Amino acid sequence: MPNLPRSILVVGSGGREHALVAALHRSPSAPKLFCAPGNPGIAELATCEAVAADDIPGLVALAQRLKIEFVVVGPEVPLALGLVDELAKVGIPAYGPKADGARLEASKIYTKEILQKYQIPTAPAAFFSDPAAAIDYIRSRPAPIVVKADGLAAGKGVVVAQTHAEAESAVHQLLALPAQSKIENPNSKILIEDCLTGEETSILVVVSGRDYVILPTSQDHKRIGDGDTGPNTGGMGTYSPAEVVTPALLARIEREIVRPSVDAIASEGIHFVGTLFIGIMLTPDGPSVLEYNTRFGDPETQVVLPRLETDFLELLWAASKGELSRIQLKIRPEHALCVVVAARGYPNSYPKGDLIGLPNILPTSVSIFHAGTARNPAGHLVTNGGRVLGVTALAPTLRHASVDAYAVCDAIQCTSKYFRRDIGARQLRRT
Repeated sequence: MPNLPRSILVVGSGGREHALVAALHRSPSAPKLFCAPGNPGIAELATCEAVAADDIPGLVALAQRLKIEFVVVGPEVPLALGLVDELAKVGIPAYGPKADGARLEASKIYTKEILQKYQIPTAPAAFFSDPAAAIDYIRSRPAPIVVKADGLAAGKGVVVAQTHAEAESAVHQLLALPAQSKIENPNSKILIEDCLTGEETSILVVVSGRDYVILPTSQDHKRIGDGDTGPNTGGMGTYSPAEVVTPALLARIEREIVRPSVDAIASEGIHFVGTLFIGIMLTPDGPSVLEYNTRFGDPETQVVLPRLETDFLELLWAASKGELSRIQLKIRPEHALCVVVAARGYPNSYPKGDLIGLPNILPTSVSIFHAGTARNPAGHLVTNGGRVLGVTALAPTLRHASVDAYAVCDAIQCTSKYFRRDIGARQLRRT
């Protein structure tokens, strides 16, 4: 076993971060784990510190005070704000890109320009800051059409417009959208692109310079309602592996998208260390890039990491040290399925503070990842966000995982709980 860090700080407070902490907790090296700010579920595995994920000076000071040897950054906002840059200045290694790499997520226009420059498959698009020019362009293109805010928008910056009128409304809505807290360059530009059709898949790639490791495939369910109806959300559930990505198709994705993307980023002078999350549409003409994210996905992380047999800490540490080429990824054969239990009303307005009753005993195959939870003054577990919990089951088949996950979802007591009943249904119909 290599000389791994003994004290680790995970930054963030959602379901993704709970899954990251849980995977690090499984490391044979048994590191001391901290999380800022964390949540009640994370607190069962790590020491939580009340420092916000966008408080860059506070996080650096915390890492120094705790003598942290390695920082793993979960959300996109601290990456875009330059947390990894600031940690490097004080000699603390981290997993996650510096601000120049995080710009690939912080600016959709920047990503589209790189995709076009290096001829990586993606939808035709144009960029606008003037609403009138944007609307003229929309009227020249067929509907449906996609309108995206350029900057980070907390999952609310993409509208798949079914009509020209809906797209024109989205132009005014997104140009007026406030920027993420503390991030400069407000959303004064939008990207308008043709709407690709097909099935989506999520490809998570651990990157270190020009070296990379592709993690298990997964497929997310973005829309709020069963049958993929209603507005887009941050993700209502996912499963892994996504069998629609056959070995031959994955080889094509690596050849046409993953390797060219990693090389393109390096050719732009960016030394990228972290997760390149590539959203891909499997169109009739082949795979095409929808977007880059520069961190682990949520809820994709909740199904991908439980399937790793490789020591997760060793994987991330090797990436940060430029030693990724020595890692041989080992994947468990089981299927994983995650159902997101949300607060009714999400992704619009929803209640907070509702009591949550979790089952006293869970099957060994099921994990509950906390996302939007908190403790009330009486110490009871309550809802504190739109996506509240992620229930992940690991089983020999996807159908078995689905049965196990939904049994636990039904057993959770919460008056405002809501979840989709058809996570994984598309693959289950195929098999």
